[in-house]
Amino acid sequence: MQTQGIRSFIALDIDDKELLNKFATIQKKVHNTGADLKLVELKNIHITFKFLGEVNPITLDKVKEGMDEIKASAFDIKFEEVGTFPNIKRPRVIWVGIKKGLTELQKINDQLDPKLRQLGFVSDRKGFSPHVTIARVRSGRNKKELNDVLTEVKSTQFGSMQAGYLRLKKSTLTPEGPIYTTIHEVKFNTP
Repeated sequence: MQTQGIRSFIALDIDDKELLNKFATIQKKVHNTGADLKLVELKNIHITFKFLGEVNPITLDKVKEGMDEIKASAFDIKFEEVGTFPNIKRPRVIWVGIKKGLTELQKINDQLDPKLRQLGFVSDRKGFSPHVTIARVRSGRNKKELNDVLTEVKSTQFGSMQAGYLRLKKSTLTPEGPIYTTIHEVKFNTP
């Protein structure tokens, strides 16, 4: 039996090819600034509900049980706008925003969070802020060029996709980047 912790998180994968291609276009634009960035691989792009960290298999089974109790119907998510955390002056994370679907995402999080707290996971002190991370900024190199491009693409409309499931993902860290594997999936009801 495995006793070592499994690095894991709960997310909604973005697997719509058209959306991913549009995200890739923005990634290329910010990359071409020469800024010191780590782009998120398209296959790894997702909306994070909760990063769990290293979790033992027994607790992970309880997380799966909690996920199975989530009540949700499939819904549309509309992606628009490009922004940064913590702000444009000190960008650390480049994200794509969500306009339509925020209420549904919040309702899922509102069901999930208490179940995770019962298992000892701490709620995010900043609150739940659904977004899609497309790049991380590693240093201030070419910051002006990066900020110019971010200002130019800020109001980008990306399109929509239907959210139909919640997934528990295993994250294996490798020198080439993380490898995410689905270890549990909860399908939403079809309206």
